[in-house]
Amino acid sequence: MALSTNLSPDKQREMLRQMLTIRRFEERASADYLAGKIYGVVHCYIGEEAVAVGVCTALGGNDRIISTHRGHGHCIAKGADLNRMMAELYGRQTGYCKGKGGSMHIADFGIGMLGANGIVAGGISIVTGAGLAAQMEGKGGVAVSFFGDGASNAGPFHECLNIAAAWKLPMIYVCENNMYAAQTAAAQTHALPDVAARAAGYGIPGIVVDGNDVFAVHQAASGAVDRARSGGGPTLIECKTYRWRAHTERKGQPDPRDQAEVEAWKRKDPIALLERQLRDQGELDDPGLRAIEGGVMSALEAAVAFAEASPFPLPEQATDDVFAA
Repeated sequence: MALSTNLSPDKQREMLRQMLTIRRFEERASADYLAGKIYGVVHCYIGEEAVAVGVCTALGGNDRIISTHRGHGHCIAKGADLNRMMAELYGRQTGYCKGKGGSMHIADFGIGMLGANGIVAGGISIVTGAGLAAQMEGKGGVAVSFFGDGASNAGPFHECLNIAAAWKLPMIYVCENNMYAAQTAAAQTHALPDVAARAAGYGIPGIVVDGNDVFAVHQAASGAVDRARSGGGPTLIECKTYRWRAHTERKGQPDPRDQAEVEAWKRKDPIALLERQLRDQGELDDPGLRAIEGGVMSALEAAVAFAEASPFPLPEQATDDVFAA
């Protein structure tokens, strides 16, 4: 269990609220997708909430992040609007991409969320460019790349860590190692058990952290942010975590994982762990938890109502805002 003494009780409870918001948002997105209300595809972040919240809590409003195909958690942790997110999933004009991008392409430049990306490792190069921009701006900004264990085997991962290290870019590379790239176990494609060990090849710190302990993630991220802001260059943080759901929410989606393994990781629920940590510190009781949960559900129901009341894009708007095809 990581120490949380550098976080106020209010901040710790806010982390719980954010993690619960991600969990309930994903549960509703899955249910509505399977009910035919949401289009495209949905990749749920359930089980990994501590990573997004732990990292983003260490960032400022002007810092930039980029996400993956499993990106709702990062959006919420960085401060995205639930109404616009849900409207985008519902394919409505009021969504972040006016209903044309769907689950995998939510972005909000105003909060430093540079977008999710349906291409594995596709965002790493983009956000490394944002790290270069932050360095050139000279205002102390940092950039964060979220990616999975599968992406760590792709060329952009190695190319970007190399150039970020050589140029001492203010970057934090966060590998969400949930042990599976789609249906392929990381153990079958990684020669070493820790992605963080690859940092040594680029002369930068590589840190392995319990990705289900939000305080441990926050502690590692805070150190990496301080290093980046002071000109020390990039850090690679590997968060060991697990996704509870299959790769996507499609009906009949194959899931080759041993269900005993899935259940074992569910017993390591990051939200339950945080709740227990807060109770042990005397910072949370039953009425406090009910208040947090009530606020989360009210916000979520309002987002669904907003989405359902919003219009679909018109056929004649199909090519608006399309810059390449």
